[in-house]
Formats: sequence, C-alpha cells, structure tokens
Amino acid sequence: MANLAEVLNDLILINNDRVEGYEKAMTETDGIDVDLKAIFTKMANQSRDYVRELTVAVSQLGETPADGTTVSGKVYRAWMDVKSAFSTEERKSVLELCEFGEDAAQKAYEEALASDADMSTEIRQMITSQQQNLRTSHDVIKKYRDLHKVIS
Repeated sequence: MANLAEVLNDLILINNDRVEGYEKAMTETDGIDVDLKAIFTKMANQSRDYVRELTVAVSQLGETPADGTTVSGKVYRAWMDVKSAFSTEERKSVLELCEFGEDAAQKAYEEALASDADMSTEIRQMITSQQQNLRTSHDVIKKYRDLHKVIS
C-alpha cells in the first residue's frame, strides 16, 4: 500500500514545479503580454496555496513535507529555457510549454487519486478539488494557445 505522505509530497513537488514554471514563463513573456503575465501570476499563486494545504496535511500525518521540485520539473524548465531561446513565436511556445506542464500536473493528481494509499474523505476531497481547479487552469491555457493559433 502506498504511503499517503509520499502521495501528498508528490503533489507538493508538482505544485512547486508549477510555481517555478509559471515564474519562468513570466520572465519569458514580453512586456506587452500583460494578459499572460496576469494569468501566470494567478496560476503560480494557486499552486502556492495548494502547497500550503498539502504541507499541513503531511504535517498532520506526522511526516516531513517535501520541498524543492521534481526531477521531471527540472527537465520541464530546462526544456523551456532551450525552446524559448530558439523560438520566434515566443507567446505560442510559452503557452505550449505551460499546457505541457498542466498536463503533467493532471497526471500527478490522477495518480494520487488512483493510488491505494489509505486517505480520509477530507484528504480525497482536497485532492479532487485541487485537481478540478487545475483542470480549469489547463483549459484556460489551452484556450489562449488555441486563440493564438487562430490569430497567427
């Protein structure tokens, strides 16, 4: 049986990746892309909130909450660095990378909910609620990416 603290710590790490990914996206986005900067800020703050909630849950289990990021998160950010360096359509590239990151977050939440860890109704509800909100964020990014395709 999976350890609940490990499952929750994985979600902490993916949310830390998301914060770093969106902070990086903000620095890669042109000053004229005020709309994207606002969205990226909101999404980074969303993940900061989720990290706080998850950290409390891990601490209540008597375990040590994770800090830092996942290895895949570091790969994701490195890929963003490389791709943005060669991109002529920066806005589109950043949106595609953010969608890639959102897909990774969805996968992490699906795995957490599918794990055989013994979790209370409250913990399951917290994870489900976060996942649903992240799905909405994913859809916003996808909508912006699709709109960019239409415009360009």
